[in-house]
Amino acid sequence: MTAIDVAPSTARSKLALGSKGFIAVLSMCMAVTALGVDTVLPAYGDIRSSLGLDENANEVTGLITFYLMGNALGLLPAGLLSDRFGRKPIMWGGLALYVVGAIGSIFAPTLTTMFIARFVWGLGGAGPRVAALACVRDGFSGEAMAKQMSFIMAVFLIVPAIGPTLSAGILTVGPWQAVFWMCAVAALLVSLLVIRLPETLPPAERRPLAARKIGESIRIVVTTPGTVWYLASLTALFGVFLSYLASSELIVDQTFDLKPWFPAFFGGLALVMLVAMVANGRLVERVGLSRLLRAVFAASVVSVFALLAAALAFDGEPPFWLFVVLIAAVLFFQQMLIPNVNAAAMRPLAEVAGTGTAVLNMVSGVLGAIIGEVINRQFDGTITPLAIGFVVSSVVAGMMWHRAERASTAHPASVTG
Repeated sequence: MTAIDVAPSTARSKLALGSKGFIAVLSMCMAVTALGVDTVLPAYGDIRSSLGLDENANEVTGLITFYLMGNALGLLPAGLLSDRFGRKPIMWGGLALYVVGAIGSIFAPTLTTMFIARFVWGLGGAGPRVAALACVRDGFSGEAMAKQMSFIMAVFLIVPAIGPTLSAGILTVGPWQAVFWMCAVAALLVSLLVIRLPETLPPAERRPLAARKIGESIRIVVTTPGTVWYLASLTALFGVFLSYLASSELIVDQTFDLKPWFPAFFGGLALVMLVAMVANGRLVERVGLSRLLRAVFAASVVSVFALLAAALAFDGEPPFWLFVVLIAAVLFFQQMLIPNVNAAAMRPLAEVAGTGTAVLNMVSGVLGAIIGEVINRQFDGTITPLAIGFVVSSVVAGMMWHRAERASTAHPASVTG
């Protein structure tokens, strides 16, 4: 099975399921959500000045925290609503709230008000994120689902890696508000493209919002054999990836004293992750999801131990070229693991795709942010804490994935599609 059937009349007016256009629009939904995460980073100084804050005030980091909080807490309501009303209404509602939050942030008179607006902004971003992943689970199964899921999840991971570079470019020609306007305009454009999407959840398959049904949906997610272990694996991987996003600028600046090179460094690694995304999409159908994950986990463990070995051999400050080579290898395999583990967790959840997507991403997002913050607080001016974080997370994630596969194999009837 590849894609669900679309009525001829619908196919003529909407993008066909599985078409490049269909996947492109879903990827844009994920991209616009991710765009709101850290495009704000280069604007910290200008925002401090605009709001009359001290030039070294670290309270502005709350602009990231409140967005992530809103995004994580919005996932479950968005998932439940998408299972009740369909995918497209939740995309449009979320994108509308996203625009409101972005514009509210632009005109916020105080930092506290901006925090509230950023929370609303993140809350809105949860809608298109959940609905896009649920659309893929509605329309595909098996390795075909894994291929499409890995592609749009990869977009969600890559955009935060290039976001700061993009906003830094905007800041060279405009004020900090221009960065937020860019996000709002991007959301408006995506909302227009959503018109072309087919509704992938037929009315007959929608689930009511009755408390009993909500509880049943969540119960299905958490009791499906293997799902909790897949979730633990995904959380470990996502946590250390967030730590990389947050600490990479500090490492380039304080460890290697190469701050002017940071945009090139960040952008170059984003290209590495893009290559991994393309390679993953081709391999997952040829090799199979489980076999590919087994091989990539093994390669990932080798790469993270190599990074740790370099950190220990050079007291946390290896030659910059060596660090770039090793972190590129680590991120290459991370870029294949996160989307594929997410796809594996979604395989048996066709009946509650919206709720399943929400629970998986909400829990991994919240706990992953905590894990990332714990790793970040260990930063000592060297790459050693990040290297240790990668080793621990990769080993734990591999063990949890192996346990999930065993649980799924022991209950094969639970894996639908």
